[in-house]
Amino acid sequence: MNSDQISGNWKQLTGKVKEQWGKLTDDDMTTVEGQRDQLVGRIQERYGIAKEQAEEQVARWEKSL
Repeated sequence: MNSDQISGNWKQLTGKVKEQWGKLTDDDMTTVEGQRDQLVGRIQERYGIAKEQAEEQVARWEKSL
């Protein structure tokens, strides 16, 4: 699934995002609204990891969809 598809199906995918990254809140999901860079930033912030690590995690998650 690509970024455009994720953005278009964001409401359906929020549950999967929260399964993968349990520290993300409903407010985070509302803020992200399917925007990949916002998701990466929130993951980076919540988990205290480098941007590159967050990017890799999101890329792996996207491929798994």
